[in-house]
Amino acid sequence: MSTLLRFSIDETARRLRAGEFSVPELLEACLAREAQTRELNAYNAIWAEQARALAAASQTQLEHGYDAGPLHGIPVAVKANIAVAGEEMHAGSRILAGNIAQQDASVVKRLKQAGAILIGTTNMHEFAWGGTTNNPHYGASANAWDSRRIPAGSSGGSGVAAAVRSALATLGTDTGGSIRLPASMNGVTGLRPGVGRIATDGVFPLAASLDTVGPLAPWASDCARVYSALTGEKAVAIPASLRGLRVGLLGAYSETVHPDVAQAYQAFTHWLSDTGARCENVALSGLEEAVNALVLINLAEPAALHSRWLQERPQDYGDDVRLLLQTGLGISAVEYLQAQRYRTLLREQVLAAFRELDVILVPTLPFTAPLKGQELVDIGGQQESVLTGNMRFNAIASLCALPALSFPAGFDRDGLPVGLQLIGPDGSEGRLLALAARFQQESDYHTRTPLMVAR
Repeated sequence: MSTLLRFSIDETARRLRAGEFSVPELLEACLAREAQTRELNAYNAIWAEQARALAAASQTQLEHGYDAGPLHGIPVAVKANIAVAGEEMHAGSRILAGNIAQQDASVVKRLKQAGAILIGTTNMHEFAWGGTTNNPHYGASANAWDSRRIPAGSSGGSGVAAAVRSALATLGTDTGGSIRLPASMNGVTGLRPGVGRIATDGVFPLAASLDTVGPLAPWASDCARVYSALTGEKAVAIPASLRGLRVGLLGAYSETVHPDVAQAYQAFTHWLSDTGARCENVALSGLEEAVNALVLINLAEPAALHSRWLQERPQDYGDDVRLLLQTGLGISAVEYLQAQRYRTLLREQVLAAFRELDVILVPTLPFTAPLKGQELVDIGGQQESVLTGNMRFNAIASLCALPALSFPAGFDRDGLPVGLQLIGPDGSEGRLLALAARFQQESDYHTRTPLMVAR
């Protein structure tokens, strides 16, 4: 990778201030990386000239003693459903094509205030309703490690851009896993904050009771810097020891996965034990219903939002999203309320478990990145649908409105990244990031070069 793109945000910031390279040079390295990996279709728009002007101004500010903080001069990108004033916000759709945002989303305001340089919008699954980022209007994105494979979704472009380092960090949105899935499949770190921790105004919704906005980047410390800028919270220090940390495991529910995912999961639990943490099984009843409840809510709420467009402009949706939305119109009030009731009961169970635990550990996915168009994946003698597998572990945090973090923890036999997921109680985003950062001090999975860059 380009020397300028090898470092974490903190290290990049230090080197910028030491004069080892300039903000314009850093920006040009990111733009060159985007051009080099353009076939992956990570972006819908690149604002090169505006970004160059901002980079020059940022450099001048540093040279004259003005420093907005760790993100000053750092190139970032945002998902195409996040409003940036004066730019098109189409949410990956034909219906919103040409929609020029009149003002910044709150998260964009925060990034600008922190000195970050916005370089463009990333590709996404249409209206954030899907897990492949196969977009019929803006083209399919491809996995950073193997362009024959999906990058997941719906924040697929954000995951790819973070993996190839065409931006040092990106923003995605997560309803049922749309940050964590691309993080896992593209080998980066992705944080789903708890619902309400980060403002979502100016972000086109999918299912409002589940939606969140969060960062993706190679390093957990990078995500911590972005999260801190978005919330104003100070980053939690990386613990020197994990002695006394209580980690919950879900037993057989977490073990029915591809053998390579199981190996990474077991290796991480051994690392936890070796560093002083205590791993113990926790029983959560009814988990087999979590995917069904998430699907019901994720069908009903978007259908209500899109009902008028479905009547007036059905032809302007991609086939897959139109089918999902039309299916959602058929969800009864009883079904929706039962799913919400299950959600309440599950959250009560999980919060009760957190009285005895600090975090819960699960795989992010039961498999690694599937081939484009693949619907079933072998997970060791059993077939699992990609759709169900995408939600199996991600539904827990989504339904419970809790924070969750996916981070790279290994590779499968084909060289594809494996992601693991930490789930914490309300307000534990900093703890999750610090724990992953501690692991990343001793591992290199997050620093390895994607094959689409290395070739």
